[in-house]
Amino acid sequence: MKTLLLLLTLFSLNLTLFAQNAPAVDKEKLFDFYQSQRYADAAQYLKSIYGEELNDFKTLSQIGYCFLMAGNNVEAEKFYSKAYALQPQNLPILFSLGSINNKRGNSEKAKKYYGEIIKIDSNNFNVYKLLANLYSLPTDSMKLIYLLKANSINPLEGDVAADLAEVHSAYQQYEKAYNVLDIAIKGDSDNLFLQRAKLPIANQLKKYAEVIASGEKLLKDGADAGVIKDVAKAYYYTKKYQKAINLFKLLEVQAMQNEATLYYTSLSYRALKNYAQAAAYTQKTIDEAISPNTSSYYSLLGLVYEENNQLSMANAAYKKGLQFKVVPALYYRMAVFYDTRLKQGKNALKYYNLYLKSKPSIMDDKEEIRFTKDRIAQLNLTD
Repeated sequence: MKTLLLLLTLFSLNLTLFAQNAPAVDKEKLFDFYQSQRYADAAQYLKSIYGEELNDFKTLSQIGYCFLMAGNNVEAEKFYSKAYALQPQNLPILFSLGSINNKRGNSEKAKKYYGEIIKIDSNNFNVYKLLANLYSLPTDSMKLIYLLKANSINPLEGDVAADLAEVHSAYQQYEKAYNVLDIAIKGDSDNLFLQRAKLPIANQLKKYAEVIASGEKLLKDGADAGVIKDVAKAYYYTKKYQKAINLFKLLEVQAMQNEATLYYTSLSYRALKNYAQAAAYTQKTIDEAISPNTSSYYSLLGLVYEENNQLSMANAAYKKGLQFKVVPALYYRMAVFYDTRLKQGKNALKYYNLYLKSKPSIMDDKEEIRFTKDRIAQLNLTD
């Protein structure tokens, strides 16, 4: 009996000492930090009360959350990692650590934490969606696996449906892509994002009437360039060439034309036997297809050949560059090449004169202009 009384006395004394030593948190002050979204201040306040040598899961999670909301991912990970060591199967902690590492570019660590969630909850839609987003290439097999799993859990979720359709399209599985979007749209018929994503796939499946009907409705909500292109292509394939041209020209007005849209415009004019416009748009297509830097690339290629003493190949590369775009620098390069490497004065003189006629920049190319004028004078004297 005396032993029992002694134990009760010691237990009561320990409780009293713990109560006296437990950190006193000013709940009103902390609430004010939260209410005013001063999470960094809240985190520092809690650290000042509890210190960093903590073993309490709840407190570690709370401080980690404050740092996370404050955007301090380094400190947030430190406290969440301590909480993880105490409870490695806690889902909110695993999600937080995965998110932090994803934000910091540590995708492999993010995959590790998200992978642990799957072991605990194999039907967690959110984690499959997050894992799929960690793979940037649509042709990555793991991205497809995670998107398929997420879509099977919730086929109506729009973001996953759109991403999965994109992956199917990358594999040219257009029927699968179409069906995925079709199901999601039935669950959210007002989702314009999904409707726009469906148009190019429907075009691939030759569902032109659907593209036109759906696309024309979408165009009433705004002249989206992608929608214009898809509807115009559908008009082209249904032989409504003038309607196709009208839409393709809207893209030109917005300076959003590309090689493909110009090509279809040319084909439409050809079908209407308007050969002048067909020729004009074919030339536009060619110009669009050629990089404005192509002549510069050939100039560089010529210089490399020249430096390697492959003079005939250098000459061919320089001339090829001029076929794409006439630029003063290329004329100058050719003039110097004929002058110093091939010792062909007449050709050098020709290209020096062409260089000056091409109007090089007086400010940027003043040394080259001065040298050119001097060489022209010298070469004329030798003639």
